Amino acid sequence: MSVLGANLRRLRTAKGMSQGDLADAAQLSRVGYRNIESGASAPRVDSLMRLATALSVRLEELLTPVRTLHGVRFRAEKKMTTRGELLADVARWIDDYGELEGLLNARLPFKFEAVRKKLGRVQPGEPRAQRAAILAREALKVDDEIVRDICGLLEDNGVKVFTPKLASEGFFGLSVSEADGGPAIVVNTWERLSVERWIFTAAHELGHLLLHLDAYDVNKADEEPGQEKEADTFASHFLMPEALFKKEFAEARGLPLVKLVFKLKRIFRVSWKSVLYRIASQSPDGAKLWPRFQWEYKSITGRTLGKTDEPDGLVAGDFRSVRPSAKVADEPEHLVEGDFMEDRLSRLVRKAVEDEEISLGRAAEILRIDLEDMRELSNSWVS
Repeated sequence: MSVLGANLRRLRTAKGMSQGDLADAAQLSRVGYRNIESGASAPRVDSLMRLATALSVRLEELLTPVRTLHGVRFRAEKKMTTRGELLADVARWIDDYGELEGLLNARLPFKFEAVRKKLGRVQPGEPRAQRAAILAREALKVDDEIVRDICGLLEDNGVKVFTPKLASEGFFGLSVSEADGGPAIVVNTWERLSVERWIFTAAHELGHLLLHLDAYDVNKADEEPGQEKEADTFASHFLMPEALFKKEFAEARGLPLVKLVFKLKRIFRVSWKSVLYRIASQSPDGAKLWPRFQWEYKSITGRTLGKTDEPDGLVAGDFRSVRPSAKVADEPEHLVEGDFMEDRLSRLVRKAVEDEEISLGRAAEILRIDLEDMRELSNSWVS
């Protein structure tokens, strides 16, 4: 009953429903529902089924206990009513992933552990974020390469990647430490956020895993501007390493500013704001580049990409204008969803099904799809 009550409270809050709202939706008296949620009385099976329908969840989700995560870095710029539900979903996903790795003896080592140790020896005053990006790329053996599959790169090196779709322009991602089944990175892949934003978020959260492990506490919900800026700097240099950026910039510098920015954006698979900020930070006339870019873009398209085009709730203070754009509308030439896909979990599911370690029903649960869709997926697997 305590599990049922906690799950009802969490799911109801995530949907913004009062006890009265849920009672009405499930055709229960308000007193009767209040007694169920508080644990004062046990519901009938038909009442449980109506509650599950009203909350749009499977019946077992009401009755299954959810592990509480502690080693989580989950910061949001606005209060989120769905925070508890998201953390519960992440906990279930990590447990499912860990179960598959155990069944198939397929656990991968965290290749970035040595990077953390080296960062501990960075001298005061040395730019830690840039140094961390260099060390991370060296660990992945991609020193002079462009990162074209960040999900695959992270997953192959011991970082789990989860990609839920949460309708929020103020939440981009979070990460989980090894202590809670990670390291894991969660990226919000809601369709109104650009793929460039997804990629940057994955790199941003990797920066937190390397630089801010002591800040992994689920009870802390407010963003810390200094750490956010450091993680952003890490992501910028991880995705656009200095030597490679200078090379590509030198080869394209004869182009008009707008075309230059968009070319580098496509090459490095990042937001136009990330590219423009990087160029401006290295130019003696950097402050003039932003209005110049806006003027040139408007002369081409009839509109500008200024502050009014940025989503609400980005990092407060001075860093607001340098965060990558979050809206697809702000990415004039954006990537598509296929450019950002996690696939190790799908590979593990296929192997577990083919090895008869799990059923198709369990596979559907892990991949969060219907059984019919799971059957179609299994039929489409290429030998």
